[in-house]
Formats: sequence, C-alpha cells, structure tokens
Amino acid sequence: MLRYLLIIPTLFATGCSSGDPKVSGTPEQPETPAVQLTDEQLVDLVEKQTFKYFWDFAEPNSGLARERYHPDGNYPDNDAHIVTTGGSGFGLMAIIGGINQQYITREEGVERFKKIANFLENADRFHGAWPHWMDGNTGKVKPFGQKDNGGDLVETAFLTEGIICVREFFKNGTPEEQQLAQRYDAMWKGIDWNWYRNGQNVLYWHWSPTYDWQMNFPLEGYNECLITYVLASASPTHGITPDAYHQGWARGGNIVSNNTKYGLPLILKHNGAEEFGGPLFWAHYSYVGLDPHQLSDQYANYWDLNVNQTKIDYQYCVENPKGYAGYGPNYWGLTASYSHNNDGSIGYDAHMPSNDKGVISPTAAISSIVYTPTESLAAMRNFYENHNSLLWGPAGFYDAHSQQYNWSAKRYLAIDQGPMAVMLENHRSGLLWSLFMNAPEVKQGLINLGFHSGKYGF
Repeated sequence: MLRYLLIIPTLFATGCSSGDPKVSGTPEQPETPAVQLTDEQLVDLVEKQTFKYFWDFAEPNSGLARERYHPDGNYPDNDAHIVTTGGSGFGLMAIIGGINQQYITREEGVERFKKIANFLENADRFHGAWPHWMDGNTGKVKPFGQKDNGGDLVETAFLTEGIICVREFFKNGTPEEQQLAQRYDAMWKGIDWNWYRNGQNVLYWHWSPTYDWQMNFPLEGYNECLITYVLASASPTHGITPDAYHQGWARGGNIVSNNTKYGLPLILKHNGAEEFGGPLFWAHYSYVGLDPHQLSDQYANYWDLNVNQTKIDYQYCVENPKGYAGYGPNYWGLTASYSHNNDGSIGYDAHMPSNDKGVISPTAAISSIVYTPTESLAAMRNFYENHNSLLWGPAGFYDAHSQQYNWSAKRYLAIDQGPMAVMLENHRSGLLWSLFMNAPEVKQGLINLGFHSGKYGF
C-alpha cells in the first residue's frame, strides 16, 4: 500500500493509528499579528520559517529530513529518527533556496550537504535506489510496510531532483564545492532505473531483496510520478528507452482525458479521480524541479495541466458543495496530509474534491503559488493573519487545519513542508527550476521522451 497514491481514507501511511492521542480544538479566535506584512514580507517569512523544518529540525545524525516533526515531542513508535527519502530531496532544494535568500551562508550549506552525502553514500540502496524510509542513526532501511523493505523508485526520484540541483548549484564553485558536486553526481548515476522495469516497458515502484517484485505496482499515469520517467530517461548510466514512457506511463496514449470541470479541461486522466483531478500534490512533487512553463509533449501542455488542476481544486472549495465552515476564496487547498478523524484523533488522508473531509492543508494552496499567485497569496495571508494561533508554529504552517472542527494537527510532514519551501523559492527566483532544467542530462532525457520546452529552448 502506498501513501501518495491513496485516494481512500487511511491511517497507516504516516504511522498514525486510531490509538494516537486525540487533539481537540478550542474555539478559534481570529488573531491578526500586530504588524501588517507586505506580500513580499509574508512570502519571505513563510519560506524562512518553513525552511527551518529542513535546517533546525532535521534528523541530527544524517542531516536529512525527518519523516515528521512533532513539536510536542510525542512521536508514535519512537520514530523521531526516521528519515524520508522523498521529503529529503525536497529538503536539499529548500536548503539551496535558504542559501539564495541568505537564511544561511553558502559555507554552512556546504557543511550540511557534506554531512548528507556521508550518510547517503553509506545508506542501504537496492540496485541504486534508496528505500522510502531509513533509520537516521544507521542508514538501514526502515520498512514502510511488510513488503516495502527495499528500493522505492519514486521516493528515489524525488530525492534525485534535489541531488541534481545540489550538483548544478556547486559544480562551478570552489575546489571544495566542485568535489561536493562530484559526490552528488556519482550518487545519482548509481541508480539503476532500468532494473526497475523488471524486463517490461513500464517502471515499477518497488523491489525488495526478500519479496522481489511482489508489491507489483507499475507506474502508470497520471499521478505524481512523472519525474520518475524523466530521470530514468535522463540517466547516462542506467537509462530506459522511450517505449517504457509511452507504453507504460502514458498507457499507449490512453492517458489523455477529454473531461472538463468548471469549464477547465483536465487534459490527462487522473488515476481514480477523473472528475475533479487528484490531490494537489500531483501538481507539486514532480514540478519542484521540472519546470512546467512552456513544457509539452504529445499528451499534454504541462503548464495548462497543473494550472487547471489547481483552479478546479480552488473553484471546488469556493463552491463548497458540502457546506464546510470557512471554505472560500481565501481558505482552500485539498491534498494529502494529516486529517481529522470522526473520533477527534489525528489520521492521514488524501484530501481532494472527491474525498473532501472538511480539512484544508496549507501546503496545497501555498505550494500552488507558482500556478495561482493571487489565490495562493490570499490563502496564505488568511492562514497567517486570521488562524495564527492554530496554524502557525516553529516550522511554518502546521500540516492541516479545519474551521469545521476548530482543529489543527500541530505537526509537520517533510513531504508537505518541502514543496512549500521550494515552490515559494521558484515563485521568487525560479532558482530550482533553472538548476534542474539546465542540467544537460535532464534536457536530453526530456528530448528522448518527446518533450519540448519553449522556455529552455528544446
């Protein structure tokens, strides 16, 4: 079972269970901070505070992103030292953004990236792929599920987005920085993407040394996994042929959708969510590095794809067919996050219009700022000014909130904090997009698959 593809309620995905402590919300009082921030000041504050997740609150031994951070110290199953592979990839990119915004010095960043490289070079890998979870103290795989105890190709792809950005950021720097870039280059070139085809024209999510291919989850679109095919095509050492992309991911062309919602074409068939589209992280995870501006192939214009999905999510929340408290133009955004269970405990759910539980996830609207800047900024300001006491904490906005239940999950998940920090940086400077898209292997990988980019000239 997989966290990021689930479109049904689930508790196990983040280690939560019905035995988690209940979090009862108190009636929320609107609370406007004393000083009114300009839009630019607010964006900077949110990026800087969210960046702290990956800097101040990183797992101390590895330097990587914890799967979760609970400010109250109450962790299920003593998992405070679990590091997450995909969230750590976003974290690498967030740290680069932190250097660019001078939250830390370049020298401080180099030292952290050295520490991370020391860990990743010695951590468990399975035909080059890292597992979903690792023990931050030992580098050993921490099973995400009984059979999910080996390589996780999708999580590895999210990590690789960050690894390539680190290489590109430092490759022309000082001799010390160039050596660091070479270490990151070697790590990504060690991933055997072709192995994860299992001899077929499709990529598979998992391989286990004890359960082999029993997870049996082919990567077929459309969901959050596009970046996996882009990187597999880009690999100069263990690449795949375009057939795997066209026959596997694109389902022989059957990925294309003719559906519209609110007059907006969905463009591609969203797996299991073909009426409204999926949770908004599908518009974020692949695109923290992969710049969708003027990016197209035979199946989609990827800017239109993501803008339309975001606007459909927004319009659904404005229309608010279930009548949930607060929903509207400045309170919107449905995606996978912690969630409010009927008994008041904290669960986890893939929120989206077709699975709406009255829970808003700040990462949904804020990470969409590159697509809907006006609507996203309105939500960000409302979250900060009017829901500060329940939503704002030491690493930025907490993971989930509900006016319906006067409730907030005062916890954080790397996979949600990361896209906020990175997309805010892309909104401000375009830095991570520029680093990733100008990597020569990435350009060639996209060309191999039939992509065109007006912005990057291929």
